[in-house]
Amino acid sequence: MTTPTDGTTGRYLVLLDEDSAAAGVRTMQRVAGLHTASTADLIGPGAAGLLGHSAGIVLHELGVAVVTAAPDQADALGRACAEPGPVTMVEPERTVHAYAAPTVQPGETADETAFTWGLRAVGADTSTATGIGVRVAVLDTGMTLDHPDFADRTLVTASFVDGEEVDDGHGHGTHCIGTACGPRAPESGPGYGVAPEAEIFAGKVLSDAGSGTDGGILSGISWAVSNHCAVVSMSLGAATRAGDPHSRIFEEIARRALRRGTLVIAAAGNESRRSAGHVAPVGHPANCPSIMAVGAIDEHRAIADFSCGSVDPDGAVDIAGPGVGVYSSWPLPERYHTISGTSMATPHVAGVAALLAQHHGARAWELWARLGQSALRLPLPSADVGAGLVRAP
Repeated sequence: MTTPTDGTTGRYLVLLDEDSAAAGVRTMQRVAGLHTASTADLIGPGAAGLLGHSAGIVLHELGVAVVTAAPDQADALGRACAEPGPVTMVEPERTVHAYAAPTVQPGETADETAFTWGLRAVGADTSTATGIGVRVAVLDTGMTLDHPDFADRTLVTASFVDGEEVDDGHGHGTHCIGTACGPRAPESGPGYGVAPEAEIFAGKVLSDAGSGTDGGILSGISWAVSNHCAVVSMSLGAATRAGDPHSRIFEEIARRALRRGTLVIAAAGNESRRSAGHVAPVGHPANCPSIMAVGAIDEHRAIADFSCGSVDPDGAVDIAGPGVGVYSSWPLPERYHTISGTSMATPHVAGVAALLAQHHGARAWELWARLGQSALRLPLPSADVGAGLVRAP
Protein backbone atom coordinates (compact mmCIF):
# COMPACT_ATOMS: atom_id res chain seq x y z
CA MET A 1 0.00 0.00 0.00
CA THR A 2 1.29 3.49 -0.86
CA THR A 3 1.93 5.63 2.20
CA PRO A 4 -0.33 8.73 2.16
CA THR A 5 1.35 12.14 2.28
CA ASP A 6 -1.51 13.98 4.02
CA GLY A 7 -0.78 12.83 7.57
CA THR A 8 -3.11 9.84 7.37
CA THR A 9 -2.12 6.17 7.37
CA GLY A 10 -4.50 4.65 4.83
CA ARG A 11 -6.48 2.91 7.57
CA TYR A 12 -9.80 4.02 9.08
CA LEU A 13 -11.35 4.49 12.49
CA VAL A 14 -14.89 3.16 12.76
CA LEU A 15 -17.06 4.12 15.70
CA LEU A 16 -19.61 1.52 16.71
CA ASP A 17 -22.71 1.95 18.81
CA GLU A 18 -21.53 1.68 22.41
CA ASP A 19 -23.88 -1.14 23.33
CA SER A 20 -23.81 -2.96 19.99
CA ALA A 21 -20.16 -3.65 19.18
CA ALA A 22 -20.89 -7.24 18.17
CA ALA A 23 -23.60 -6.09 15.79
CA GLY A 24 -21.17 -3.50 14.44
CA VAL A 25 -18.65 -6.22 13.65
CA ARG A 26 -21.30 -8.13 11.72
CA THR A 27 -22.33 -5.00 9.84
CA MET A 28 -18.74 -4.22 8.80
CA GLN A 29 -18.43 -7.76 7.49
CA ARG A 30 -21.76 -7.61 5.66
CA VAL A 31 -21.45 -4.20 3.98
CA ALA A 32 -17.69 -4.04 3.40
CA GLY A 33 -16.40 -7.59 3.69
CA LEU A 34 -14.14 -6.67 6.60
CA HIS A 35 -13.15 -9.44 8.99
CA THR A 36 -11.88 -8.06 12.31
CA ALA A 37 -10.35 -9.46 15.46
CA SER A 38 -11.65 -8.24 18.83
CA THR A 39 -9.90 -7.45 22.08
CA ALA A 40 -12.83 -9.18 23.79
CA ASP A 41 -11.35 -12.48 22.57
CA LEU A 42 -7.79 -11.81 23.72
CA ILE A 43 -5.82 -12.49 26.87
CA GLY A 44 -3.20 -10.02 28.00
CA PRO A 45 -2.60 -6.44 26.89
CA GLY A 46 -5.15 -6.53 24.09
CA ALA A 47 -4.44 -5.01 20.70
CA ALA A 48 -0.63 -5.12 20.98
CA GLY A 49 0.70 -6.35 17.66
CA LEU A 50 -2.68 -7.02 16.07
CA LEU A 51 -2.92 -3.68 14.26
CA GLY A 52 -0.04 -4.72 12.06
CA HIS A 53 -1.21 -8.28 11.45
CA SER A 54 -4.95 -8.19 10.76
CA ALA A 55 -7.43 -6.45 8.49
CA GLY A 56 -8.91 -4.79 11.55
CA ILE A 57 -9.19 -4.79 15.30
CA VAL A 58 -12.23 -3.94 17.40
CA LEU A 59 -11.39 -2.31 20.71
CA HIS A 60 -14.29 -3.89 22.49
CA GLU A 61 -13.99 -1.87 25.70
CA LEU A 62 -14.71 1.40 23.93
CA GLY A 63 -16.62 0.27 20.84
CA VAL A 64 -14.26 1.47 18.13
CA ALA A 65 -12.51 -0.36 15.31
CA VAL A 66 -9.32 0.30 13.37
CA VAL A 67 -9.52 -1.25 9.91
CA THR A 68 -7.54 -1.54 6.70
CA ALA A 69 -10.03 -0.83 3.91
CA ALA A 70 -9.90 -0.21 0.19
CA PRO A 71 -11.65 2.95 -1.06
CA ASP A 72 -14.80 1.03 -2.04
CA GLN A 73 -14.92 -0.61 1.39
CA ALA A 74 -14.51 2.78 3.09
CA ASP A 75 -17.32 4.16 0.94
CA ALA A 76 -19.53 1.24 1.98
CA LEU A 77 -18.81 1.97 5.65
CA GLY A 78 -19.67 5.62 5.07
CA ARG A 79 -23.01 4.66 3.55
CA ALA A 80 -23.69 2.41 6.55
CA CYS A 81 -23.20 5.40 8.85
CA ALA A 82 -26.03 7.22 7.05
CA GLU A 83 -28.45 4.45 7.93
CA PRO A 84 -29.79 3.53 11.38
CA GLY A 85 -27.52 0.85 12.78
CA PRO A 86 -24.47 0.06 14.89
CA VAL A 87 -21.86 1.69 12.58
CA THR A 88 -22.04 5.40 13.39
CA MET A 89 -18.88 7.21 12.18
CA VAL A 90 -15.86 6.66 9.95
CA GLU A 91 -12.68 8.77 9.88
CA PRO A 92 -9.25 8.37 8.29
CA GLU A 93 -6.59 7.32 10.79
CA ARG A 94 -3.86 9.90 11.40
CA THR A 95 -0.17 9.67 12.14
CA VAL A 96 0.82 11.21 15.49
CA HIS A 97 4.14 12.18 17.06
CA ALA A 98 5.74 12.92 20.39
CA TYR A 99 5.65 16.67 20.89
CA ALA A 100 9.17 18.09 20.89
CA ALA A 101 10.26 21.68 21.46
CA PRO A 102 13.63 23.47 21.48
CA THR A 103 15.55 22.69 24.67
CA VAL A 104 15.45 25.59 27.10
CA GLN A 105 17.29 25.43 30.40
CA PRO A 106 15.65 26.83 33.56
CA GLY A 107 16.68 30.40 34.34
CA GLU A 108 19.25 31.31 36.95
CA THR A 109 16.43 32.09 39.40
CA ALA A 110 15.12 28.50 39.30
CA ASP A 111 16.21 26.82 42.56
CA GLU A 112 16.31 23.07 41.95
CA THR A 113 18.39 22.03 44.94
CA ALA A 114 15.70 19.84 46.54
CA PHE A 115 12.89 19.81 43.96
CA THR A 116 12.47 20.78 40.34
CA TRP A 117 10.99 24.17 39.69
CA GLY A 118 7.97 22.43 38.22
CA LEU A 119 7.18 20.48 41.40
CA ARG A 120 7.49 23.67 43.44
CA ALA A 121 5.35 25.60 40.97
CA VAL A 122 2.44 23.15 41.27
CA GLY A 123 2.89 22.74 45.04
CA ALA A 124 3.76 19.05 44.92
CA ASP A 125 6.82 19.64 47.09
CA THR A 126 4.60 20.43 50.11
CA SER A 127 1.61 18.23 49.32
CA THR A 128 0.89 15.31 51.66
CA ALA A 129 -0.91 13.49 48.84
CA THR A 130 1.22 10.99 46.92
CA GLY A 131 -1.22 9.40 44.49
CA ILE A 132 -1.23 6.11 46.37
CA GLY A 133 -3.94 3.78 45.14
CA VAL A 134 -4.51 5.78 41.93
CA ARG A 135 -3.68 4.27 38.55
CA VAL A 136 -2.06 6.58 35.99
CA ALA A 137 -1.54 5.49 32.39
CA VAL A 138 1.13 7.32 30.39
CA LEU A 139 0.76 6.62 26.66
CA ASP A 140 4.03 7.50 24.97
CA THR A 141 7.29 5.90 23.79
CA GLY A 142 7.34 3.40 26.64
CA MET A 143 9.50 3.26 29.76
CA THR A 144 13.11 2.46 30.66
CA LEU A 145 12.30 -0.58 32.74
CA ASP A 146 15.72 -0.83 34.44
CA HIS A 147 15.86 2.81 35.56
CA PRO A 148 17.17 2.69 39.15
CA ASP A 149 14.72 5.34 40.39
CA PHE A 150 11.86 2.93 39.66
CA ALA A 151 13.47 -0.26 40.98
CA ASP A 152 10.96 -0.56 43.83
CA ARG A 153 7.92 0.41 41.78
CA THR A 154 5.44 -1.92 40.13
CA LEU A 155 4.99 -1.04 36.47
CA VAL A 156 2.20 -2.50 34.35
CA THR A 157 3.25 -2.32 30.72
CA ALA A 158 1.95 -2.98 27.22
CA SER A 159 3.20 -2.13 23.74
CA PHE A 160 0.82 -1.13 20.97
CA VAL A 161 3.63 -0.58 18.47
CA ASP A 162 4.07 -3.50 16.14
CA GLY A 163 7.47 -5.17 16.54
CA GLU A 164 8.65 -3.07 19.50
CA GLU A 165 8.78 -3.93 23.19
CA VAL A 166 7.70 -1.42 25.81
CA ASP A 167 11.29 -0.53 26.74
CA ASP A 168 11.91 3.10 25.75
CA GLY A 169 14.41 3.58 22.94
CA HIS A 170 13.51 7.26 22.57
CA GLY A 171 13.41 8.89 26.02
CA HIS A 172 10.23 10.94 25.76
CA GLY A 173 8.04 8.39 27.56
CA THR A 174 10.52 7.82 30.39
CA HIS A 175 10.71 11.59 30.92
CA CYS A 176 6.92 11.98 31.03
CA ILE A 177 6.44 9.02 33.39
CA GLY A 178 9.12 10.48 35.65
CA THR A 179 7.37 13.83 35.88
CA ALA A 180 3.94 12.33 36.53
CA CYS A 181 4.89 9.48 38.85
CA GLY A 182 8.63 9.58 39.59
CA PRO A 183 10.24 10.03 43.03
CA ARG A 184 10.19 13.17 45.11
CA ALA A 185 13.33 11.98 46.91
CA PRO A 186 15.65 10.16 44.46
CA GLU A 187 19.11 8.97 45.52
CA SER A 188 20.68 11.95 43.76
CA GLY A 189 19.46 15.21 42.31
CA PRO A 190 16.20 17.04 42.93
CA GLY A 191 12.84 15.38 43.42
CA TYR A 192 11.00 15.44 40.10
CA GLY A 193 7.87 13.25 40.40
CA VAL A 194 4.49 14.78 41.20
CA ALA A 195 2.71 11.57 42.33
CA PRO A 196 5.47 9.26 43.63
CA GLU A 197 3.17 6.49 44.86
CA ALA A 198 0.72 6.34 41.99
CA GLU A 199 0.43 3.02 40.16
CA ILE A 200 2.21 3.34 36.82
CA PHE A 201 0.72 1.94 33.61
CA ALA A 202 3.22 2.48 30.81
CA GLY A 203 1.65 2.06 27.38
CA LYS A 204 3.91 2.27 24.35
CA VAL A 205 1.86 3.90 21.56
CA LEU A 206 4.76 5.74 19.90
CA SER A 207 7.74 4.00 18.32
CA ASP A 208 11.35 4.49 19.33
CA ALA A 209 11.43 7.04 16.50
CA GLY A 210 8.69 9.01 18.28
CA SER A 211 5.80 8.37 15.88
CA GLY A 212 2.57 6.39 16.06
CA THR A 213 -1.04 6.25 14.90
CA ASP A 214 -4.55 7.00 16.09
CA GLY A 215 -5.13 3.26 16.35
CA GLY A 216 -2.24 2.87 18.76
CA ILE A 217 -3.56 5.73 20.92
CA LEU A 218 -7.08 4.30 20.98
CA SER A 219 -5.66 0.87 21.85
CA GLY A 220 -3.80 2.45 24.75
CA ILE A 221 -6.87 4.31 25.98
CA SER A 222 -8.93 1.11 25.78
CA TRP A 223 -6.22 -0.73 27.76
CA ALA A 224 -6.13 2.02 30.40
CA VAL A 225 -9.92 2.03 30.76
CA SER A 226 -10.06 -1.75 31.07
CA ASN A 227 -7.44 -1.51 33.83
CA HIS A 228 -9.48 1.13 35.70
CA CYS A 229 -6.91 3.90 35.35
CA ALA A 230 -8.20 7.19 36.73
CA VAL A 231 -5.89 9.27 34.52
CA VAL A 232 -4.48 8.90 31.01
CA SER A 233 -1.58 11.21 30.13
CA MET A 234 -0.78 11.75 26.43
CA SER A 235 2.10 14.03 25.39
CA LEU A 236 1.53 13.45 21.69
CA GLY A 237 -0.56 14.44 18.73
CA ALA A 238 -0.75 15.93 15.27
CA ALA A 239 -0.75 19.56 14.23
CA THR A 240 -3.99 21.14 13.08
CA ARG A 241 -4.89 24.23 11.09
CA ALA A 242 -7.23 27.01 12.17
CA GLY A 243 -10.78 25.93 11.48
CA ASP A 244 -10.04 22.21 11.38
CA PRO A 245 -12.78 20.29 13.21
CA HIS A 246 -11.83 17.99 16.05
CA SER A 247 -12.13 14.25 15.62
CA ARG A 248 -15.70 13.26 16.40
CA ILE A 249 -14.56 9.70 17.07
CA PHE A 250 -11.89 10.72 19.60
CA GLU A 251 -14.43 13.02 21.25
CA GLU A 252 -16.91 10.17 21.66
CA ILE A 253 -14.19 7.83 22.93
CA ALA A 254 -13.12 10.44 25.50
CA ARG A 255 -16.74 10.70 26.67
CA ARG A 256 -17.03 6.93 26.92
CA ALA A 257 -13.80 6.82 28.92
CA LEU A 258 -15.15 9.48 31.29
CA ARG A 259 -18.32 7.46 31.81
CA ARG A 260 -16.06 4.61 32.92
CA GLY A 261 -14.12 6.82 35.34
CA THR A 262 -11.07 7.67 33.20
CA LEU A 263 -9.98 11.24 32.48
CA VAL A 264 -7.85 11.75 29.34
CA ILE A 265 -5.30 14.59 29.50
CA ALA A 266 -3.30 15.62 26.40
CA ALA A 267 -0.67 18.14 25.33
CA ALA A 268 -1.97 21.16 23.43
CA GLY A 269 0.99 21.12 21.02
CA ASN A 270 4.20 23.04 20.33
CA GLU A 271 3.56 24.63 16.93
CA SER A 272 3.28 28.26 18.08
CA ARG A 273 6.07 30.80 17.61
CA ARG A 274 4.70 33.54 19.79
CA SER A 275 7.86 35.66 19.58
CA ALA A 276 7.19 35.88 15.83
CA GLY A 277 3.49 36.64 16.36
CA HIS A 278 2.21 33.18 15.48
CA VAL A 279 -0.19 31.27 17.76
CA ALA A 280 -1.08 27.83 16.44
CA PRO A 281 -4.35 26.05 17.28
CA VAL A 282 -4.50 23.17 19.75
CA GLY A 283 -3.49 19.92 18.08
CA HIS A 284 -5.24 16.58 17.64
CA PRO A 285 -6.51 14.92 19.82
CA ALA A 286 -6.23 17.54 22.58
CA ASN A 287 -8.62 19.77 20.62
CA CYS A 288 -11.52 17.47 21.52
CA PRO A 289 -13.78 19.17 24.10
CA SER A 290 -13.81 16.10 26.40
CA ILE A 291 -10.00 15.75 26.45
CA MET A 292 -8.24 18.11 28.87
CA ALA A 293 -5.78 20.19 26.80
CA VAL A 294 -2.62 21.40 28.54
CA GLY A 295 -0.58 24.50 27.71
CA ALA A 296 2.94 25.24 28.97
CA ILE A 297 4.41 28.02 31.11
CA ASP A 298 7.97 28.79 32.19
CA GLU A 299 9.39 29.35 35.69
CA HIS A 300 8.36 33.02 35.51
CA ARG A 301 4.73 31.96 34.87
CA ALA A 302 4.88 33.31 31.34
CA ILE A 303 3.34 31.37 28.48
CA ALA A 304 5.93 29.30 26.62
CA ASP A 305 6.79 30.60 23.17
CA PHE A 306 5.88 27.26 21.55
CA SER A 307 2.63 26.58 23.43
CA CYS A 308 -0.48 26.28 21.22
CA GLY A 309 -3.51 28.39 22.07
CA SER A 310 -7.29 28.54 21.86
CA VAL A 311 -7.56 29.65 18.24
CA ASP A 312 -10.75 27.68 17.59
CA PRO A 313 -13.84 27.72 19.85
CA ASP A 314 -13.93 23.93 20.27
CA GLY A 315 -10.16 23.51 20.57
CA ALA A 316 -9.52 25.33 23.83
CA VAL A 317 -6.58 25.11 26.24
CA ASP A 318 -8.10 23.95 29.54
CA ILE A 319 -5.21 24.29 32.00
CA ALA A 320 -1.47 24.93 32.14
CA GLY A 321 1.56 23.23 33.64
CA PRO A 322 5.33 23.76 33.87
CA GLY A 323 6.79 22.98 30.46
CA VAL A 324 10.09 24.84 29.98
CA GLY A 325 13.41 23.41 31.12
CA VAL A 326 11.86 20.38 32.86
CA TYR A 327 14.24 17.89 34.52
CA SER A 328 13.12 14.26 34.76
CA SER A 329 14.13 10.64 34.21
CA TRP A 330 15.77 9.50 30.97
CA PRO A 331 17.07 6.22 29.53
CA LEU A 332 20.43 4.94 30.76
CA PRO A 333 23.26 5.71 30.85
CA GLU A 334 22.25 9.39 30.89
CA ARG A 335 19.59 8.70 33.56
CA TYR A 336 18.26 12.31 33.66
CA HIS A 337 17.56 14.97 31.05
CA THR A 338 16.09 18.47 30.82
CA ILE A 339 13.70 19.20 27.94
CA SER A 340 10.76 21.47 27.10
CA GLY A 341 7.30 21.24 25.60
CA THR A 342 3.61 20.98 26.32
CA SER A 343 4.67 17.33 26.54
CA MET A 344 6.38 18.20 29.83
CA ALA A 345 3.45 20.28 31.10
CA THR A 346 0.98 17.44 30.54
CA PRO A 347 2.47 14.91 33.03
CA HIS A 348 2.58 17.67 35.67
CA VAL A 349 -1.20 17.96 35.24
CA ALA A 350 -1.64 14.17 35.17
CA GLY A 351 0.37 13.82 38.37
CA VAL A 352 -1.69 16.48 40.13
CA ALA A 353 -4.84 14.75 38.89
CA ALA A 354 -3.63 11.60 40.67
CA LEU A 355 -3.09 13.60 43.87
CA LEU A 356 -6.58 15.07 43.65
CA ALA A 357 -8.06 11.67 42.86
CA GLN A 358 -6.47 10.28 46.02
CA HIS A 359 -7.31 13.29 48.20
CA HIS A 360 -10.96 13.66 47.18
CA GLY A 361 -11.80 10.26 45.75
CA ALA A 362 -12.69 12.16 42.57
CA ARG A 363 -12.95 10.57 39.16
CA ALA A 364 -13.98 11.58 35.63
CA TRP A 365 -15.87 14.90 35.35
CA GLU A 366 -15.51 15.61 39.07
CA LEU A 367 -11.75 15.24 38.73
CA TRP A 368 -11.77 17.59 35.72
CA ALA A 369 -13.77 20.13 37.75
CA ARG A 370 -11.43 19.91 40.75
CA LEU A 371 -8.39 20.46 38.53
CA GLY A 372 -9.95 23.63 37.17
CA GLN A 373 -11.33 24.90 40.47
CA SER A 374 -8.04 24.50 42.33
CA ALA A 375 -5.84 25.96 39.57
CA LEU A 376 -3.91 29.14 40.30
CA ARG A 377 -5.34 32.00 38.26
CA LEU A 378 -2.63 33.71 36.21
CA PRO A 379 -2.48 37.22 34.71
CA LEU A 380 -2.57 35.63 31.26
CA PRO A 381 -5.37 35.14 28.74
CA SER A 382 -7.49 32.05 29.37
CA ALA A 383 -7.01 31.33 25.67
CA ASP A 384 -3.40 30.47 26.56
CA VAL A 385 -3.65 28.88 30.01
CA GLY A 386 -7.31 27.94 30.50
CA ALA A 387 -8.22 27.85 34.20
CA GLY A 388 -4.61 28.62 35.16
CA LEU A 389 -1.64 26.82 36.66
CA VAL A 390 -2.45 23.34 37.96
CA ARG A 391 -2.02 23.06 41.75
CA ALA A 392 -1.64 20.09 44.09
CA PRO A 393 -4.00 19.63 47.04
